[in-house]
Amino acid sequence: METVLDPQHWQQWFEIAHAWVRANVLVPASLVQVAIVVFAALAAWLLAGPVGRGFAQIAARPWASVGLRTFMLRSQQLSLPGTWLLIQWCVHQIAGALDWPNALLTITVNLLAAWVIIGVLSGFVRDPIFSRFVALTVWVIAALNILGWLDAAIALLDSVAMSFGDLRISLLVVIKAVLSLAVLLWVATLVSAILERRIKGSPNLTPSVKVLFSKLLQITLIFFAFVAALSSVGIDLTAFTVFGGAVGVGIGFGLQKIVSNLISGIILLLDKSIKPGDVITVGDYYGAVNSLGARYVSVITRDGIEHLIPNEDLIVNRVENWSYSDNNIRLKAPIGVHYKADIHRARELCLQAASAVTRVLSDPPPVCLLRGFGDSSVDLELRFWICDPQNGRANVTSEVLFGVWDRFRENGIEIPYPQRDIHVRTPEDIERILRELRSPTE
Repeated sequence: METVLDPQHWQQWFEIAHAWVRANVLVPASLVQVAIVVFAALAAWLLAGPVGRGFAQIAARPWASVGLRTFMLRSQQLSLPGTWLLIQWCVHQIAGALDWPNALLTITVNLLAAWVIIGVLSGFVRDPIFSRFVALTVWVIAALNILGWLDAAIALLDSVAMSFGDLRISLLVVIKAVLSLAVLLWVATLVSAILERRIKGSPNLTPSVKVLFSKLLQITLIFFAFVAALSSVGIDLTAFTVFGGAVGVGIGFGLQKIVSNLISGIILLLDKSIKPGDVITVGDYYGAVNSLGARYVSVITRDGIEHLIPNEDLIVNRVENWSYSDNNIRLKAPIGVHYKADIHRARELCLQAASAVTRVLSDPPPVCLLRGFGDSSVDLELRFWICDPQNGRANVTSEVLFGVWDRFRENGIEIPYPQRDIHVRTPEDIERILRELRSPTE
């Protein structure tokens, strides 16, 4: 670290670089090659547009297969470096045939070839950000190696270091750790996705167990990716003991809710009380479980609104799971009938209306009970069962009540409305009543 902060050290580097530029760049042969490279780049820039549009047109043809379309679209993205490489290679071959100086042209051709090859290989990485990161990193390493500066760059990065006791961390170690971690995380994610598809396709596992295995597998692979990345650069993991203790204290105080939701999610997956597809009611939320996450459960209501309910709420609060052990649920529909109506006929019509609805089960059959005698009506209650609560309750109840309404109208069954008796008193009646009330005292 002291060497890096020393001005004389940087002055020596500057003098060496200046002498190299004067000896290798600022000479007529090199200046001519630089001009050729610049003109080749301008020509490639002018031709890249038409070439790229040609690739796009071929990819848009109806007869183009999926593989050809993918190749053409990838070639369109590499139209500039590919065209530049073709022009530069032709100039390089001409210079070699005429015995002209071509060292700079050779370096340029090698750099462009590395650019094209890395661009093609990075196309197999689906994540665009990670793909650009990999392409840029590999191209920088290849460029330094082609120019012969790789060893000097490694030495420079290794000289920028800090020591923490016996642990020495240099800029080179940090870069290696980041690169190793990026590659290992990508491999872990790829392997996790492949194994997750195999787990979800297994017919012998329940949905909750599939989610549990997928989450545990993903967490385990990511953990081993971190450990392998640190071990690959020679970092002693025991040096992070104090840091791990500090993290534990932080979890105990500041991250207890997050950890609680994580543990609650694991419990939900283990006891299988809630699984994707279940219809649940939590407080004011009613809907179908869409997915189980590490921190929350996604519940989609009949309105299409997706609620993210923390896992802890499903552990500490009462949850109604309408499809925990059986999908069959019973619905109730109160119905009032006029006192003058035929109650037995009204009961039969209610049962017919319920049986006519497709979603209403015939086993157990619908029942209609007499619940009491109200102020204005005879109170019936129609009860029926369904086996698909995820498709809604109000809609099937509405369909049953529409059937009851139609049958009541066809058979003259009246549905009453509240009635009140009004007694009208004349002034003479009021005076008579008042005299009768006063007479005992007189």
